[in-house]
Amino acid sequence: MNILVTSAALDGKGYSAILTFSRDGEALGTFGSGCVITDPRGLHVHPNGERIYVNNGDDRVLSLDRSGGVVAETATITPFDPGGGNFGLDDRYYAGSRATRTILAFPADLQSAGEAIVPSGIVSFPRGFAFAADGRFFFAAGAGPSGLGANTILAFAPDLTLQAERFVDDPELSPLDLTIGPNGNILASSEFPFGNPDAVTTIREYDSETGRLARVLSPDQSVGFRNPRGLRLGPDGNLYCVARDEVVAFDLNDGAFLGAVVRLERLNGQAIEFFPSVAVSEVVSVA
Repeated sequence: MNILVTSAALDGKGYSAILTFSRDGEALGTFGSGCVITDPRGLHVHPNGERIYVNNGDDRVLSLDRSGGVVAETATITPFDPGGGNFGLDDRYYAGSRATRTILAFPADLQSAGEAIVPSGIVSFPRGFAFAADGRFFFAAGAGPSGLGANTILAFAPDLTLQAERFVDDPELSPLDLTIGPNGNILASSEFPFGNPDAVTTIREYDSETGRLARVLSPDQSVGFRNPRGLRLGPDGNLYCVARDEVVAFDLNDGAFLGAVVRLERLNGQAIEFFPSVAVSEVVSVA
């Protein structure tokens, strides 16, 4: 398995590419065609492990094979402005739409238009989302570029009925992404206050039944951990989070910080995934 990270353009300061790293952090190059991948955001592997889906900055969703070739793609979606991506229990690919502030569901072959699964505008600014094993759906409502937002997590029943508009009530949370841990709890990357140079950046774990804060994971001072974004459970069971210039890891058993797995200057990381060996090109150098 290699580590794949989407690096957004950020006004020319990011790589605007999917970058590939070995498990020990060696930069291997870009994944996919540079003329196709642009300002990528959400990233998620299909449950069969053969394809990976990316929310492209040109308002499309792409499905790529292990060599980075495009095997399926949507038409341009207007309005869209895609954020995070995830697979549901129904084998559909779900993508957050920041333009309409909802989640769109696509068939895995991407051959039909996305279907909004919750009302447009249901959150102030959509961040991460995930489906629990029992079908419940958790949706992070974060702050937008202005710094304003609900800063909570919504909970939906398996039939997508809203159960709690403010499932999490944590005054120190401004979520950027979320995932479900092996114990069923909700894990959220947080930057509070969002956009503040002195923001406190953490990973926050919440009980999935009550929404109560269970623990806070924080790195040590060996890393900057600026602008934490995408979360992913690795094949080793550890929790990985991509941030500005680095990818960090935590042991979920005891919450221990395991250090920076990847360091790369100008890595404007948005999402992280683990994908089998792939063909790469345009090798980038590690700072």
